[in-house]
Amino acid sequence: MDPYKHRPSSAYDTPYMTTNSGAPVWNNNSSLTVGPRGPILLEDYHLVEKLAQFDRERIPERVVHARGAVAKGFFEVTHDVSHLTCADFLRAPGVQTPVIVRFSTVVHERGSPETLRDPRGFAVKFYTREGNFDMVGNNMPVFFVRDGMKFPDMVHAFKPNPKTNQQEPWRIMDFLSHHPESTHMLTFLLDDVGIPKCYRTMPGFGVHAFKMLSRDGRETFVKFHWKPKQGEHNLLDDEAVIVGGSNHSHATKDLYEAIAAGDYPEWTLYIQTMDPKDEDKFNFDPLDVAKTWPEDIFPLQPIGRMVLNRNPDNFFAENEQVAFCPAIVVPGIAYTDDKMLQTRIFSYADTQRHRLGPNYLMLPVNAPKCAYHNNHHEGFMNFMSRDEEINYFPSRFDPVRNAEKLPVHSSAHISGKREKVVIAKENNFQQAGERFRSFDPARQERFVGRAAGFLMEPKCTNEIRRIWVGYWSQCDASLGQRIAAKLRQAGAL
Repeated sequence: MDPYKHRPSSAYDTPYMTTNSGAPVWNNNSSLTVGPRGPILLEDYHLVEKLAQFDRERIPERVVHARGAVAKGFFEVTHDVSHLTCADFLRAPGVQTPVIVRFSTVVHERGSPETLRDPRGFAVKFYTREGNFDMVGNNMPVFFVRDGMKFPDMVHAFKPNPKTNQQEPWRIMDFLSHHPESTHMLTFLLDDVGIPKCYRTMPGFGVHAFKMLSRDGRETFVKFHWKPKQGEHNLLDDEAVIVGGSNHSHATKDLYEAIAAGDYPEWTLYIQTMDPKDEDKFNFDPLDVAKTWPEDIFPLQPIGRMVLNRNPDNFFAENEQVAFCPAIVVPGIAYTDDKMLQTRIFSYADTQRHRLGPNYLMLPVNAPKCAYHNNHHEGFMNFMSRDEEINYFPSRFDPVRNAEKLPVHSSAHISGKREKVVIAKENNFQQAGERFRSFDPARQERFVGRAAGFLMEPKCTNEIRRIWVGYWSQCDASLGQRIAAKLRQAGAL
């Protein structure tokens, strides 16, 4: 064996402590000092290495989705969708693909309570035979804004006030008052589904419309939906106070302990499909991330199931270092022109390169399980051992060639003038009103109370309150009236 190519399989291959360079550590309890009381000598390399490593244990937390938990398992195809897509992992019923899933809260920091009213992330990494596929979604099917240009502003508004370091609803309502499309998302966030009981009983949505590509080149718009086999359960406000007061990590604990006990959570994956030729037939834009596709027109079709049956082996390596990006797709799945999706294609990978380094996809949790080859040889933390001389392409000294031409690729025609404009079919209020009217009376009253409560802060101006009463009235006349009555009763309007 070439001793220079040997790599220990784990940190526990030796029966004694060593430095990172492999030297034995004969005393891991006491510092090297002049005499028994010191001072300490800088030549104590192990001490310096130990402290320096400790000082750098924490990596930058995610700007959003900082608080999360992961679990591992498999996805199994249950229904034939080969007529819709040539994606290899969906090739036939019975095919299984390993996955890792990260559930998360969105706005608050890494150690924040899991009972806060906040959207939840639902991200699934499929380790397929043709590379990884990241299905990066939320527990709500729509989003606050439809253009990624506004995403940094939205996050700033939801994050703590830079002066008080507190999340303050008046800032949220001020920002969203300029974006009436947010009413639909608020009918989820301020509804009873705003605080999931745990991750195991939480639905997931791909949110965006993607494309499925068939072998004969046919394109189909698709939306992804995860539905928990355990049923969907949420916490009301008073319940969340009790649960969060007893354990701020209740959802992480619940997920871990259920899997450890063999009570494996399971979700069914459904899709909605639409012929791209029909996208202009509706009074809303199907690629608008603030809209859902009506299920009576686009029924849910089951295609597979996901079972989580393994806990992480190391929380840092598999939760903090796992990285998702909606740009990571496989042959047979492609992007649409959804403005928010197009922005996330760049932004998610970019933030991971900042947070984890340019070679973050080499980390075991992010690396594909299939064979892969490229010339990305250098950069920070490139730990791949390579000894070949050719790191360019093409070369007559390297047999590696381009992959065979894919059987299909997205070939939709694109035309139009360069412009910065809002989409033609905003229709900001119809679906929000329909959702509110679907609530039973008690649920409506809870929603009215939360919506009014967000507007009652002293720093929320009468102008902002009037704008929101106007928005809610356009969603549903009675909704606007009821919120206005609450505000007048509190002397806030």
